[in-house]
Amino acid sequence: MNRPKISLIGAGNVGATVAQFMALKELGDLYLFDVVDGVPEGKGLDIAEGSPHWGTDSRIVGFTTKDDSVYANLKGSELIVVTAGLARKPGMSRDDLLGKNVEIISGVAKQIKKYAPDAVVIVVTNPADIMAYALQKVSGIKPEKIMGLGGSLDSSRFRTFLAMELNVSVEDVNAFVIGGHGDDMVPFIRYSNVAGIPIEKLLSKEKIDAIVNRTRGGGGEIVNYLKTGSAYFAPGVSITAMAESVIKDKKRVIPSAAYLTGSHAKHYGADNIFIGLPVKIGKDGIEQIYDLDFTPEEMVLWKNTTKSVIENCRKVDEFLAKGH
Repeated sequence: MNRPKISLIGAGNVGATVAQFMALKELGDLYLFDVVDGVPEGKGLDIAEGSPHWGTDSRIVGFTTKDDSVYANLKGSELIVVTAGLARKPGMSRDDLLGKNVEIISGVAKQIKKYAPDAVVIVVTNPADIMAYALQKVSGIKPEKIMGLGGSLDSSRFRTFLAMELNVSVEDVNAFVIGGHGDDMVPFIRYSNVAGIPIEKLLSKEKIDAIVNRTRGGGGEIVNYLKTGSAYFAPGVSITAMAESVIKDKKRVIPSAAYLTGSHAKHYGADNIFIGLPVKIGKDGIEQIYDLDFTPEEMVLWKNTTKSVIENCRKVDEFLAKGH
């Protein structure tokens, strides 16, 4: 059977969880890559050995990247998910990871450019919107082929917390988050509802503000519980939803970090950056960016998050200019 080829660069907790979820959905044949000797092979085999009970036939193999030649196995990939990088630790912000992860992403980007320049790429490495920018700059891949995790996960957390507070099914909660995948993300209250009922009619401003703050700190809350790692189940599901929309050309509208340029850059007041926005995802990657209007209060939040992303993108430029 000719199944889509999906490569996952990074087989840690997030990468392996994504592989498992993709195998459950039988999205394609999965190729895991990691620098830690034996980890991608072992995790790939472990997932494959569960396939008889799941009733799925995806091929799942792993490759330790002892040298760059191993990346030749990326050839033919329709989709690449990049989770390689350092994880957050207690007290560490996403931005603290910037320098170290730019170096890792630069190396990955060169291999993607060499072996799979036509693939759609989902960047997960934190801070994801900034790493998407770095990967695009190094690889030269069309920006619309690259998207960063952020809004997909942040929106899922926001919907979860709203459902918990209201004691309703998460299926009936519609809400999304835009902006940078960091502490200044922008949960969009006006567009949030439960089965069409605005949440502002269901919750007090104080309750909404508390949920917004919990959403912004959602990743950090889990880091504080785990002590030695960061979230991977909710990110895994969020990534898989994006991946499924690419592989099956579902054209789902999922908030993701997308590249701003042209008329969209003019509308949003930011150019040449990746930032979380409501977008349509299909087989070609980001197929449409939707322009939102802001209230004066929302515009203040939006300018704050874009300012942070722009500053970090400039840091990436400086880092790459040094030859990394």
